[in-house]
Formats: sequence, structure tokens, C-alpha cells
Amino acid sequence: MFHVVLYQPEIPPNAGNVIRLAANTGSKLHLVKPLGFNLEDRQLARAGLDYHDLAEVSVHENWSACLTSLGKSRLFLVSTRGAVRYDMPRYHAGDAFVFGPETCGLPREMLESVPSEQRIRLPMMTGNRSLNLSNAVAILVFEAWRQNGYAGGS
Repeated sequence: MFHVVLYQPEIPPNAGNVIRLAANTGSKLHLVKPLGFNLEDRQLARAGLDYHDLAEVSVHENWSACLTSLGKSRLFLVSTRGAVRYDMPRYHAGDAFVFGPETCGLPREMLESVPSEQRIRLPMMTGNRSLNLSNAVAILVFEAWRQNGYAGGS
């Protein structure tokens, strides 16, 4: 349905939670190296429970390799510096949602590589820094899936 990209993720339980989310929403997960954990990490496995076999997960050596894999997918980069609130765009099957590392977010040059209408943000209370990565992924994927009638879901 959708592509979820974790660019240089750092925290294993977040990635494990997103593996479970991907399996349950029919999304494909892309992990872009370097990763802040080993794929056999116990915390990653625990958070993902038994969903690893149900999720489609690709690991890419770098951003360029990930972009090649995504092909013509429309990219939405998620950042606290995003120009558009996440629920404003009309999402389509095959869209890709890109999330940055937990401690620093996406690099400015990546954000500037897409049109401003594809730089999205989730609203938060003024003065707060960020949401938990796996929570942010869930909010966005479920909004996109809702817009598409929960295709394939029951």
C-alpha cells in the first residue's frame, strides 16, 4: 500500500514497532543505513514480536539506493520543519513517507530536495521538540490508509 522509510534509525524498539505497523497496514518498510542497531537486536525482535515474517522489509546501504528502490513513488518527508500539516495532502497507494533519525531528524539538504508541499509535519504543542518516531509513523500511515478506504484491511 505505502512505503515507510526510516532514514538512519537509531532506536531498536522504534524500528520493531514500525515493523509490526508495516505488517498490519500492508506497508513496505525501508531501513536506510547506517542503522543504530543490529537487525538481530533483542529489543528490535521484542518490539516487532512475531511480525517480522509478515512484514516486507528492505535494508538499503544509503539514501541513493533507497531512492532507486522506491522508483517513481511520491515522497513525503516528515519533519517538525515541514511546511504542510500531515492531514492536508491527498495520499495515494505507493506514496513513500520518509522519517529521520530520532535524535536529529532529516538533514536540511534532504528536506530541500522535495517541493515544500511534500514536507509534512504533525502538529504538537508549542515548544515541544518531537513525537516518538514509531508513534509519528503510525499517525501518518493510518491517515493515509484512512484516505484510501483502508484498502486490504478488515
